[in-house]
Amino acid sequence: MKKDLLHTPEGVRDIYSTECAEKKVIENRLHDVCASYGYNDIQTPSIEFFDVFNKERGSVPSNEMFKLFDRYGNTLVLRPDMTPSIARATAKYFEDRVLPVKLCYLGNTFINVSKYYQGRLKENTMLGAELINDNSLAADYEIISMVIDCMLSAGLTEFQVELGNVAFFNGLLHKAGITGDSAEELLRLIKDKNYFGVEELLDSLNIDDAVAKALLELPQLFGGTEVLEKAKSLTDEEECIQAVNRLEELYELLKNNNYDKYISFDLGDLSEHAYYTGIIFHAYTFGTGEPVVNGGRYDKLLGQFGCDKASIGFSITIDRLIAALNRQNIHIPHDANGTLLVYHADRLGDAINVYLRDDESGDYWSVSWQPVGKDLNEYKSEVHHGTAYTKMFAEYAGIKSEAMYYVPLNKVYEVWCCKVTNTSDKPRKISVFGYAELSNDDNYNQDQVNLQYSLCTTNTSFRKNKIYQQINLNWYKGPDGSNGKERFFGLAGQ
Repeated sequence: MKKDLLHTPEGVRDIYSTECAEKKVIENRLHDVCASYGYNDIQTPSIEFFDVFNKERGSVPSNEMFKLFDRYGNTLVLRPDMTPSIARATAKYFEDRVLPVKLCYLGNTFINVSKYYQGRLKENTMLGAELINDNSLAADYEIISMVIDCMLSAGLTEFQVELGNVAFFNGLLHKAGITGDSAEELLRLIKDKNYFGVEELLDSLNIDDAVAKALLELPQLFGGTEVLEKAKSLTDEEECIQAVNRLEELYELLKNNNYDKYISFDLGDLSEHAYYTGIIFHAYTFGTGEPVVNGGRYDKLLGQFGCDKASIGFSITIDRLIAALNRQNIHIPHDANGTLLVYHADRLGDAINVYLRDDESGDYWSVSWQPVGKDLNEYKSEVHHGTAYTKMFAEYAGIKSEAMYYVPLNKVYEVWCCKVTNTSDKPRKISVFGYAELSNDDNYNQDQVNLQYSLCTTNTSFRKNKIYQQINLNWYKGPDGSNGKERFFGLAGQ
């Protein structure tokens, strides 16, 4: 085998062992926060139509998408951004919903990043939440509170959530009459804090000096609440003033749960995602040069899918968050212990079946109907299967049993629990144990694979506490004409 086949392509990687266990712990912690706020899970496909993310949607640039074609010639992409995908699904399934819709998700995104961003992953695991059909200040407050709770739940203590409002920038653009490529270039320069680039571009445009001054100040409008006062002094444009007022009101709400200490402001903190229309935010911490959380308000995006609902949401880049935790030496506890069940190859039945025995009468049965196979007029049972667990309920001879097999959250082993209840009118002595099942040579291998099938093919029955198998085989006979089955099943009946 060529060693080249063992490597992954650039920008993607394997996650295994301790790192994988730690990742699951963090994912579960963050999901618990979303669930505590009343958000319901949604899954969207990793492959979507290209038009879901095209330029009109305001998602990532076309040249950063992984594209492919289906058999009908449709252009598909690996999902580069979760928000448009959730918006599409919401428009399809919740169009008539009057009340707000709360959705959370966990999935991977795929971005074909430029060669100039060496080391940046092209596949990232994202966990996020979307609050749809709610344009209130309370919705903004809820989302920001969730972001802070997620950071705290992950184990971070030093982090900052930078708040901005793209409506302030958009208001200045409208007043200056800047559109098209010039608007996109100006956004990029302000986002990159390129003061001289902004100055050069503004000098080439014929716009009002006051507006130009306000736009030139944007890359430097970051810090505490004093930034908001300065922003108001730069313009009298109503859209801009309302944008700043919204930030001030949100900040006052965050004081109620002492979350204002995690907040700073940056009116030049814009996004390459053009679908954002209002509040926008990023969360930063030590150990990573990029934000671990991105989010904002997108009141017009769902309207592009025929469902006009104001929305706000966020996404957490799990891989960046875990990298930051590790670089800050924040331990992520996980249980890597398990129980090793050792058994001989011919004792598989002992390892997988649980039995009950009445020590007074000698009668025995299994907590599931098979493999003992009691008369169903006397033996009542039912089975419930769920995600990572199975429950078996049985009632026989005045004894109820409940067996539960499950894999605990964040564990790497299976737990078996058996509960036995006496429903008769007298004391009982019941033993719980594993039991060796016997099979004739002809079905020995099959018996190890599927015991129930073996019992069926050999016509097994149970009478007077003995195992009877109807075998019509004449080979393997000894000199005396016996094939030994009397001795074989005699042992089983003892």
